[in-house]
Amino acid sequence: MKYLITLLWVMATCIHIQAQQKPHYTQYILNQYILNPALTGIENYTDIKVSHRHQWAGVQDAPVTSYVTLHTPINKKDYRTTATSFEVPGENPRGQRYWEEYTAAEPHHGVGLQVINDRTGPLNYFSAYGTYAYHLGISARTSLAAGFGAGFTSISLNTNKLDFGNLQVDPAVYNNGTINTMKPDFMAGVYLYSADYFIGVSAQQIIPQKVSFSDNSVKAGSGKTVPHIFATAGYRFLLSEDFNLTPSVMVKYVQPLATQIDFNAKLQYRDVAWFGAGYRYEDGFAAMVGMNISHRLNIGYSYDYTTSGLNIVSKGSHEFLVGFLLGNKYDDGCPRNVW
Repeated sequence: MKYLITLLWVMATCIHIQAQQKPHYTQYILNQYILNPALTGIENYTDIKVSHRHQWAGVQDAPVTSYVTLHTPINKKDYRTTATSFEVPGENPRGQRYWEEYTAAEPHHGVGLQVINDRTGPLNYFSAYGTYAYHLGISARTSLAAGFGAGFTSISLNTNKLDFGNLQVDPAVYNNGTINTMKPDFMAGVYLYSADYFIGVSAQQIIPQKVSFSDNSVKAGSGKTVPHIFATAGYRFLLSEDFNLTPSVMVKYVQPLATQIDFNAKLQYRDVAWFGAGYRYEDGFAAMVGMNISHRLNIGYSYDYTTSGLNIVSKGSHEFLVGFLLGNKYDDGCPRNVW
């Protein structure tokens, strides 16, 4: 039975089926750049995010995802030009006056880097991408960005973790260490943003790639990577001078028929702390909390409670996020364009 379960897991992850091949991110609202390259260089500083996610804790060989992202603007004209533009003591820097004075982005470029490692059972996906985006104000308070990314994905199969029982199998597969296959990978996206809302659409794994191992001596059937489409949208409500509420939704479509919907709401107190909750359709609920330690450092944590059949064995999912703001010369306490 153990070898059968392992085989099914490998096939479900590698073969072209109705399932996702990209990781889950509960705190995507804090780093939409991981989903959409159009956000490259959206802020006034170099934004670095480091994340680690342990999904379905308590389940052996469950998904574990880690990533590092970095992006920065090029030739961006800062929206603050005078000494009086800095934070006023005692006033919420993201209060009503700030949003009333919000203006669209000046035309500028952005460049970035994403490095992601996702391990599930005997399979490991390692990806690295360089990204570029261009931002342009299309009205007094609305901006449009378009971006793309190019890189590679290395898919590794640890055959030492495969247990076939008493079956006779090809020695190239069984107990033969790690075998790898590397493929080029591409992504693209657009992002519309303003003082009160954002709408984004992106595509990852744009060009399907066949997956095989050991110089085609071992094949994952008709396995191949498939495109993933992400659509995100959110609206910011100013509840009071000190509180902002941003409900958002993410729809993920994986060819040919798999669709996943995430609903989230983030409540932010001034530029100091935030609390959030989410629901992933037919999968579970999530809670998150975070804090701006300083104008250079912020942290976030989320916990997912699974409502699917996995809740019998799963102790939930944990996701940690640490952000670094480099070159933040205007001491932004929180993002200006991604809340």
